[in-house]
Amino acid sequence: MTSFTANARCTSCARVVALLLLLVAGLARSDALDGTLEVRSAYINVNNGVYELYARIIYPANDAIAAALRDGLTLSFDLDVLVSRERRYWLNSDVVALTLRRELQFHTVSERYLVRDLPAGEPQSYATLDEALDALGKVEAWPIIIRSQLADDARYRISLRAGVRRGRLADALRAILFWSNDWHRESEWYSWALPQ
Repeated sequence: MTSFTANARCTSCARVVALLLLLVAGLARSDALDGTLEVRSAYINVNNGVYELYARIIYPANDAIAAALRDGLTLSFDLDVLVSRERRYWLNSDVVALTLRRELQFHTVSERYLVRDLPAGEPQSYATLDEALDALGKVEAWPIIIRSQLADDARYRISLRAGVRRGRLADALRAILFWSNDWHRESEWYSWALPQ
């Protein structure tokens, strides 16, 4: 009779744990990065032989993101840039591949959102999540290639893709979100011919 009671307790404990895990997984999967993620516009300005990128990106903003940031989650924002040489009868050849990395976190003491260029940029502080996401979505005068890297008789294409992913986790969130893949999204590629 004692082993039957112990087995019944183990079974009921296992059911409770499984139910809690399903509940937590459901919360973690509730459209974490739901919303618009797209490169809205982009262009190149040539300044003394340096091709500088200007772009506007729209990043998702919702209550799940705000709550996770307040709970200690850090989000990483990547802007992938690819400059490729167009070839008529063969695959395009990549000339330059760069990634601009930025990070967003919530500072609980000051109750402000901090945006930092990685690896060692100075943090910029914003009062609201919308202001921080707007700042993250602006890329101005980012040098991506120099004129001497381009051949005069070739055509080139530039492509951009924005991405958001989960960065560092607070200790309390590691157990909940370690298996979740909902904290990673990428936009479609935005491409155009590179001016010569």
